[in-house]
Amino acid sequence: MDPGRRQVRVGGAAVELLPERALSWPEAGLVAVADLHWGKTESFQRHGIPVPAGVLEDDLARLSAVLLATGARRLLLLGDLVHSREGLTPPLVQRLAAWRRTHAAVEMVLLRGNHDRTAGPLPPAWELDVREDTLDLDPFRFTHHPTPTPGRYVWAGHLHPQVRLSSRGERLRLPCFHVGREVGVLPAFSAFTGGLDVVRRPGERVFALAGPSVIEV
Repeated sequence: MDPGRRQVRVGGAAVELLPERALSWPEAGLVAVADLHWGKTESFQRHGIPVPAGVLEDDLARLSAVLLATGARRLLLLGDLVHSREGLTPPLVQRLAAWRRTHAAVEMVLLRGNHDRTAGPLPPAWELDVREDTLDLDPFRFTHHPTPTPGRYVWAGHLHPQVRLSSRGERLRLPCFHVGREVGVLPAFSAFTGGLDVVRRPGERVFALAGPSVIEV
């Protein structure tokens, strides 16, 4: 296993937490990511708000690297793939269709989140299998909202978890995986997102993403 990854066992299955902000389940040939918010930059620009350039290309390069490194046959998108309808400009739609063709052999399943529902139908050229809420694959449930489900361990997104760290007077706020007893929350995949500080309860684990490393804190 890549030294930058961390393996955890939940629900009797082994998964890997990747520094690229993705979850890999090697036994199932599956990768899961959450909260990509495609079109967020375009939405902000339409309202005259300056945003950093190159966010989408960086995110796509990172996602491509994950798919190639893991050899995943299926990509689960755990909601909020897109940010808003107004952000789906023709250039964005075309760019993402071209990216999708480079991974034509990978099945891509979207479990719709709140932003996806308000954005309406997605472009057919993206070739997505769109599901309304959840996908159950024993022993897991994959979904957008982190809601416990009896009899299954839930992997979700939505909250954009982050953790605050301090050392020698310096403070950091890093995206993280929040692995609870019943629910695990993935970090937002897109770098252009805010976040919610995690509140750790007994028995829960937090894995911060620091460059090429996944560090339990």
